[in-house]
Amino acid sequence: MIDRRLIQNFDWYLLLLTFAISAVGLLTLYSATSSGGKAHPAIVMRQMYWLGLGLVVMVLAFSVDYRWLERFAYPAYLAGLLPLVAVLVMGRSVSGSRRWLDLGFIVFQPSEIMKPLLMIALARYFSQEGRGTSYRLRDLLVPAGIILVPAALVLLEPDLGTAGLLILIGASVVLFVGVKLSSLFLVGGVGLGCIPLLWLIMKPYQRQRILTLFDPDKDPLGAGYHIIQSKIAVGSGQIWGKGFLQGTQGQLRFIPEHHTDFIFSVLAEEWGFVGCLLILGLFLCLLLRALQIARRSRDRFGMLLCVQIAAILFWQLAINTAMVLGMAPVVGVTLPLVSYGGSSLLVTLGCVGVLLNVHMRKFIFQN
Repeated sequence: MIDRRLIQNFDWYLLLLTFAISAVGLLTLYSATSSGGKAHPAIVMRQMYWLGLGLVVMVLAFSVDYRWLERFAYPAYLAGLLPLVAVLVMGRSVSGSRRWLDLGFIVFQPSEIMKPLLMIALARYFSQEGRGTSYRLRDLLVPAGIILVPAALVLLEPDLGTAGLLILIGASVVLFVGVKLSSLFLVGGVGLGCIPLLWLIMKPYQRQRILTLFDPDKDPLGAGYHIIQSKIAVGSGQIWGKGFLQGTQGQLRFIPEHHTDFIFSVLAEEWGFVGCLLILGLFLCLLLRALQIARRSRDRFGMLLCVQIAAILFWQLAINTAMVLGMAPVVGVTLPLVSYGGSSLLVTLGCVGVLLNVHMRKFIFQN
């Protein structure tokens, strides 16, 4: 029998927010893949297929008590490292990067799957190591290893954006649990000192993307093309936008990766500043809801899961929009629930399922 309290505590507001953002994503994808008013049916249908599969993943994620995740956190984390190693050896190469693993019946991006596995492993570590005082540098060696191992493997693909995203997720939860100020300054100093080393090991095209950020007009038809065309699309939308299916930059394919990394440019051109505020407002409500569920969680593990889900959504949103506006280098970070991509969609909806899970079971620890 299903406990009646599970149904009573179901978060319909969170589900409605998720559906609203996904609906905006489908409409924008339809427009982004359109030419002459007709969308690319294969891309739109595949996204709808992944959305349906993602809903199944979401249902599975909230159907089983989330505390079971704590038991299998470390084995799942280690299992998640295997595809990251495999993709370096036998992954599908696209534009010089090996990011996708083709198993014949499915093609997926292992680095996307690593986000929730890293989140669960860190939640278990910090929930078991719960303390009343801030962490010192030596206390963070184990979580640093948990974060840096997958980040290094992803960096080797190379995928600078996702590697940085994994580090930001880890850094967010570390700051949340509390770090001594002296240790924080030391880590920051070491991080700044590693920048020259990181620059040396970066691929030439990655260096060019960073340099282009400061002067995109230096190579307008090459490395700077993405940023220039994206900024033209965003600016041409003005206040109210050009209207659905009326954007010239998107419809005429001037915007590269218009249905994945730069889909926000299409949205901004067609719906303008008002449309951007609307979608950002929906994301803000989603983030605040995740943090509210974290605050109301009755155990530390559930709270840390929700905080990290909020971090995943926030950093992807911040990096993607900054990239589209020319405020960050082009690093291939998608917009959650909006950009085309099966792996990203499944992971995001799975994370929403975990939020629903924690919210539904908050009564378990009540007296």
